[in-house]
Amino acid sequence: MQIDLKKTTDATLSEVVLFIADSVRRLRGVSEEEQAFMADEIKAERLTVRFQQPGRIRIYHALKSRKAEPAALEKLRALGNSLQGEVNRIGKTAFQVVNESGNPAFSLAVAEGAILGNYQFLKYLKDKEKRKNSLQALRLVDPGVTPKMAGEVRQVCEATLLARTLVNEPLSYLTAVQFSKEMALAGKAYGFDVKVLHKKEIEQLGMGGLLGVNRGSIDPPTFTVMEYKPRGAKNKKPLVLVGKGVVFDTGGLSLKPTPGSMDEMKCDMSGAAAVVGTLSALAANKVPVHTIGLVPATDNRPGMNAYVPQDILHMMDGTTVEVLNTDAEGRLLLADALHYAKRFSPDLVIDLATLTGAAVRAVGAYASAMMGTAPQAVMNGLHEAGMSVYERTVQFPMWDEYGDEMKSDIADLKNLGGANAGQITAAKFLQHFTDYPWIHLDIAGPAWLNAPSAYRTKGGTGVGVRLLYHFITRHFGAITQTKHPARR
Repeated sequence: MQIDLKKTTDATLSEVVLFIADSVRRLRGVSEEEQAFMADEIKAERLTVRFQQPGRIRIYHALKSRKAEPAALEKLRALGNSLQGEVNRIGKTAFQVVNESGNPAFSLAVAEGAILGNYQFLKYLKDKEKRKNSLQALRLVDPGVTPKMAGEVRQVCEATLLARTLVNEPLSYLTAVQFSKEMALAGKAYGFDVKVLHKKEIEQLGMGGLLGVNRGSIDPPTFTVMEYKPRGAKNKKPLVLVGKGVVFDTGGLSLKPTPGSMDEMKCDMSGAAAVVGTLSALAANKVPVHTIGLVPATDNRPGMNAYVPQDILHMMDGTTVEVLNTDAEGRLLLADALHYAKRFSPDLVIDLATLTGAAVRAVGAYASAMMGTAPQAVMNGLHEAGMSVYERTVQFPMWDEYGDEMKSDIADLKNLGGANAGQITAAKFLQHFTDYPWIHLDIAGPAWLNAPSAYRTKGGTGVGVRLLYHFITRHFGAITQTKHPARR
């Protein structure tokens, strides 16, 4: 969606007007009667006032402070989403945001919510042209917003929508091979390098986790390496992002048993989609941070020569893993990718995965579970970034006792822990394959929605893109060179 910066308002457009609550009497283009009504509403803590006339909607939103608090920004994103829905309902192509608060962050938040909420996945509908939203552009009347600011918001939103589309694609289209092609297309479109390793190369690397999960599929696996290396990058060693790329998860021979348990499983590559989206946003906005993305991809099916419970897999680093449940497959792919990341001597590695139901039970769809071995300052930076964009994180402990649950009697590790704290035992499994500062994000809760939640549309949400982009651009300097704790 286009963002146009203007100095004057257009009296024919629907609009959102943002202002500080105590300045209601100084609003331009508002009658005395409307001002009096809004003053009464504000006094009663009803901060959003709506006026409607044929073909035009006017929304006035009072802000209590000029400070861009996370909750205030999130409310404005929801407001932007609400108005885009109204504008589409009346068939208009644009609306305007008039910001009289003095803080450009507020109008950008409205724009963000409108762009994200305007998303549609119509590819497979015969009448998609009829269903297509009319809204095409936003007009920002805000002297504090620069073209660079507007461009950054638009590009990050578009990258988030790219991630949503990848998640929403069915396995009938998005096999692991096709996924690798989509990543290559994103690299060409946004400006980063893409190298795809196919099955023979994966076998040569000895990626037993990825190959083991793939044994039940007729489609080959892929391992995709994306690299964005701008001139003048401020980091000497790269940031590495790793995304779980299970393009569909049946559970394998440990078949998911309950009704509806597979209905959302095309979203099991949401972590990988977030990595693609983040690289795209960084490259589009020319962020000076050397970043590498790693995506191991396959589907998990019970056919062919599928791996079975009690199998022993030989991982890329030589670790042997006893398989207790073939539905705990994501950690097996990620383990090989995390070991592969060592060759880059990274400053930091962040992996994202729809990994466990335990994470959903712990925090629901409202946050991602966060664990890791990175310095606490880095973990705090990621948490702060999550609060800013409302892709929130909750940190869980990584005590040694959780790792003890992953020990096997007949192999180095097993792929399943006890009945409790599954999000943590899974992370302890992954920790074994790292020797660098590392953060694990279990995004199983917020990655997919069965009903829209404000600007988070039904289906894939693209969670992780805005979180990582904000972290990399605002908090990456918090990374320090510290000795990684001994592996357990």
